[in-house]
Order: sequence, then structure tokens, then C-alpha cells
Amino acid sequence: MQSVRFAALAALALLSACDRAAPPAPAETQSAVDAPPAIPVMGPERPILAFGDSLLAGYGLKDGESYPARLEAALRARGINARIANAGVSGDTTAAGLQRLDFTLNSQTARPELVIISLGGNDMLRGLPPAETRANLEQILARLREEKIPAMLLGMLAAPNLGKDYAAKFNPIYPTLATKYGAVLVPFFLQPVIDKPDLIQPDHVHPTALGIDEIVAATVDDVADALPKVPKAPNTPNPPKP
Repeated sequence: MQSVRFAALAALALLSACDRAAPPAPAETQSAVDAPPAIPVMGPERPILAFGDSLLAGYGLKDGESYPARLEAALRARGINARIANAGVSGDTTAAGLQRLDFTLNSQTARPELVIISLGGNDMLRGLPPAETRANLEQILARLREEKIPAMLLGMLAAPNLGKDYAAKFNPIYPTLATKYGAVLVPFFLQPVIDKPDLIQPDHVHPTALGIDEIVAATVDDVADALPKVPKAPNTPNPPKP
């Protein structure tokens, strides 16, 4: 069912990669995410909620290879004491995400300092009206603003086979809402793996583990910047000499 649901996404810009065989992987491949931290992890824990669909859930990947897991490792490599809760559910539409938003927020052991949102791809694949997608995402962002929780939107683009009219209504959703609600925007979440068949799973849709690392490398700085700034502790004056 899941593969059927996502099959249409092959019509995205990934189409150019579908008919080419993946080149052989190099004998030794190490992601920068795996490198030892150059900066010691320090400071208070920074809880982050990753809220969305299969692109966050880690569809087709092993434990520890999902975007939230690898993003957490990359943030910690920068000295940020990040803890990311993965609330990705494969197949979720924006309506399904909106329906479970309050439950998800209330289930967190710590209040998120940032919510990363990846929703809308399944709406597009099903050809749902873009107005519905926009309305649902807007309610999600409005709810987060009500809770005073910063948000980050991982953008999606309409598949070309849906036509120019659909794209003209769907594609502006993310930048428009990001501007309206002050959310950090990643214009197209899958951009780092476009035209790179070795970074895409056999379904021609979901990134491989190496593909996830490419996406993390492209977005980790945006996530770090989106986190609220931690106020520096005031300098403690030297005690007076006796």
C-alpha cells in the first residue's frame, strides 16, 4: 500500500534518475555526520520534535538512519545538546498530521524548542486540493505559534504530471506560510538527492542512508539557526580580596 501511495512521486525531478543504474559505491564511505565531534557537546538539552510523514519516519532505513536520528548526530557534532523526538508517520497527509498534533505535543517529555514539519507530499500524490493542504498546514503553524514554539517547514514541490495549474497552487504554499508564521523554510527538502540515483532507494522516492546524510548536511545549519538562542550566563565577578 505504501509503495503504491508513493509511486507517483517518481514523476518529480527524480524521474531523470529512474532509468539509470546506480553507480557502484566506493569501497569506503564515511559521512561527515560520523566524524568525531570537533566541539564538545555542552549546555542544556535542546528538545526538538520532528513531525511529519515517511521522509521523517525513516521509511526503508535501519534504526538510527532516519533524518531525525542523523540530524541529531550532526547537531551534537556541532556541540549542540540536541534530542530529537521522531514523530514521523508514513503515509500521513496534512489532515492526519493536524489531527494528531495536540496528542503528539502533549506526549513529549519536554516542551520542544523547535518543531520540524514535513507534511504535504502525500496530499500532492493523492491530488488533494492545494487549498486543503494549505489550510491544514496553516492550522498546524497557528497552533505552534499559539504555544510559542518555533517551526521549520520542509518544503515539497508538485510532481510535473499534475500539471502547471496544480503546481501554481501547491508550490507557493510553503514559502507563503513560512513568511506568514515566521517559520524557517527549506524550499525543497529532497533537493540534495535529485539526479543522484545512488542516493535514492529502489522505489525512486525515498532517500538511502547516504542520501539522508546529504540532506542533513544541507539543512543542519538551518536547524541550528532556528533553535532559540540560549542566553549566556552572566560573568561572575571575582570575590573581593580580604
